[in-house]
Amino acid sequence: MLDIQNLSKTFNPGTVNEKKALSSLSLHLDEGDFVTIVGSNGAGKSTLFNAIAGSFYADEGSISLAGKDITFMPEHERSRCIGRLFQDPLRGTAPSMTIEENLALAYLRAAHGNPFSRISKKDKEFFAEQLKQLDMGLEDRMKNPVGLLSGGQRQALTLLMATLKRPKLLLLDEHTAALDPKTAAKVMELTDRIVREGQLTTLMITHNMRDAIQYGNRLIMLHDGHVILDIAGEEKEKLTVPDLLEQFTNCLLYTSDA
Repeated sequence: MLDIQNLSKTFNPGTVNEKKALSSLSLHLDEGDFVTIVGSNGAGKSTLFNAIAGSFYADEGSISLAGKDITFMPEHERSRCIGRLFQDPLRGTAPSMTIEENLALAYLRAAHGNPFSRISKKDKEFFAEQLKQLDMGLEDRMKNPVGLLSGGQRQALTLLMATLKRPKLLLLDEHTAALDPKTAAKVMELTDRIVREGQLTTLMITHNMRDAIQYGNRLIMLHDGHVILDIAGEEKEKLTVPDLLEQFTNCLLYTSDA
């Protein structure tokens, strides 16, 4: 579903602020893979997501999604087949618009490529059914402005908006980090259910080692813009937080020695 080959990106090249954020990074995801991503600050995690989403073009390398080369596809075109959630719950929704209007924009853009089309009564019923599954009572507040919702409710709504029409790829950029522990756990449970039931190909950045181990079928670790650890299957199932921290330390020592 996703194939990245030798992706490189350097910011401020030739200056004292030069930063090589991605270094010949290659990554392959099969359809339905749920991959968690860990790594220290500056490892290249968000830069990788920005490159995939089209926020900027990489200096070198290629990105293919579902067999189509999207390396130089504009960001707005990629957004029709790539869903994305950010750490800030306020980034994914329009606060002055109602819940129904936010859902309509997301649905029409993904389904028809035109967010200014009309929605039908059947569409509205579909929105209510989907909201009900969040178990937050939002199906009874569809005419309310999104700005009245809590951070957790807005993040859950953003998750729903990103997956109303099955995306080819879902990017979760520390999407529970700004929430309180109880709300974060609920949003994470919703995420896991939606990803599993929809068999969505997903990349999730997290600093929570327990979440990185508990969720998904594969875990990768980034350092200095490339993958230094890739764990899947039975090895991941048996992984513990101390094991992961030890492997992280060992990988850092190995790369520094090299």
